Amino acid sequence: MILDQVFLKKKGCSSDTNTRSIVKAISWRFIGSLDTILISYVVVGNLNIAFSIGGIELVTKMILYFFHERIWNLLKWGKKENYEY
Repeated sequence: MILDQVFLKKKGCSSDTNTRSIVKAISWRFIGSLDTILISYVVVGNLNIAFSIGGIELVTKMILYFFHERIWNLLKWGKKENYEY
């Protein structure tokens, strides 16, 4: 089934690559930063300040997410190995 191919690891498949973690970080930060810009604008009422907050937050949280993702990838806790379909 298609969902099995998307969500289940093949036998012997390893963890995410650095590139995959970077792409995930960028896509998530784009969404998160749009949210931060909107909230900042609602709170301060100034679009320039809202974009400044969103821009700084974009960079810092992307870096933090990357390292968070890599550390979690090292941990064996909660992982199920060797799925087959």
